[in-house]
Amino acid sequence: MLKLLKIVGDSLTPEYQNGDFVFISKIPFLFAPPSSGDILAFKQPGYGLLIKRIRGLNQDGSVNVIGTHPDSVDSRVFGPINEKNILGKVIWHIRKS
Repeated sequence: MLKLLKIVGDSLTPEYQNGDFVFISKIPFLFAPPSSGDILAFKQPGYGLLIKRIRGLNQDGSVNVIGTHPDSVDSRVFGPINEKNILGKVIWHIRKS
C-alpha cells in the first residue's frame, strides 16, 4: 500500500532534491483518477523507475509527464506513459537534512 523511495537525480529540482525520500501509494487513485500536477512514480521501459509530474492526460488513458530540470528525460523524450505502469502517487515528501 505504501512504498518509500529515495530520489536519485535532479529531474524535479528544486522541489525534489537528490537524496530526498518520498512515500508513494495507489490508494489516492481509488478515490480520484490521476490529474494534472500530481507527482507520480512509474516504471518506464528502457528507463526504469522514474518520478515526474503529470503534465496532461490523454483520451486513451495515457499520461504525459514532465520534469522541472531542463535535462529531464520525460514524455518529451519517451512519449506518454501507460496508466498500468504507474506505481503510485507521491503522498509525502521528506527532505534530506
